[in-house]
Amino acid sequence: MSSLKTQSPGIKLQINNLSKVYTKNDASTQVVLNNINIDVKNGEFVTIVGPSGCGKTTLLNILAGLENSYSGEIQIDGKTVNPLTPDRIVVFQEAALFPWLTVLENVEFGLRVKNVSKNERRKIAMHYIEMVQLSTFANAYIHQLSGGMKQRVAIARALALNPSILLMDEPFAALDVKTRTMLHHQLLQIHKNNNKTILFVTHNISEAVYLGDRVIVLSAKTGNIKKEFIVDLPRPRNLDHPIIESITHAIIQESKQDDSNSDKRGEDDEIANTIAAATAI
Repeated sequence: MSSLKTQSPGIKLQINNLSKVYTKNDASTQVVLNNINIDVKNGEFVTIVGPSGCGKTTLLNILAGLENSYSGEIQIDGKTVNPLTPDRIVVFQEAALFPWLTVLENVEFGLRVKNVSKNERRKIAMHYIEMVQLSTFANAYIHQLSGGMKQRVAIARALALNPSILLMDEPFAALDVKTRTMLHHQLLQIHKNNNKTILFVTHNISEAVYLGDRVIVLSAKTGNIKKEFIVDLPRPRNLDHPIIESITHAIIQESKQDDSNSDKRGEDDEIANTIAAATAI
């Protein structure tokens, strides 16, 4: 009998007792995710943070259907997920675009695979290209774009497939501060206009607090959820708002406590970088 709890009204994604264990070459095991339970509301923007090795990307890969060896249950709209259905789309740190295709052709690609007619897929693709403000680059090739523009193409390609849930794995990590800030604004505008349910993984704590309705902190030591923070602030937000600063500081303190088994110098460097990023966005 399924152990999944009853689906609450308004819940888009339900993760119940999700665990992932890796078996090493010496036959020993490592628990990466341990009894994860998360409910995500329809249209909610949830950010996930935690130290390296805490299982953030593994969790996203499982939700995307890219990793099928796990225990527990996942439901979308009250139905158990099928790894092959395109109801979840991932935007990775690297845009993973096809260099031999134009911007328009890249955004059309998934629609073409789904056998959407040429006229219809062109209409859909151009809608999302306009949404990410790249209309004048529709016929440009990927090598002609900046890093930020490539990520916008990747977002447009994902949205063109109209996924039920948008999964984002550190999509802005490699970008400069100015470009990252611009893409934050665009992503929040897209979220507002489309009411997409978004799960966003990041190392950048200030980014997580600035973007998210809720921030989930994972623990590398225990493989489960250490704490959750509700960011009860309307958008647009000011990074200097006392609530934003307070939550960012609290998560940094959680990160300090969680990394007691890691190299102290590396930990201090990561925290210093996080604090610097908090003032830069």
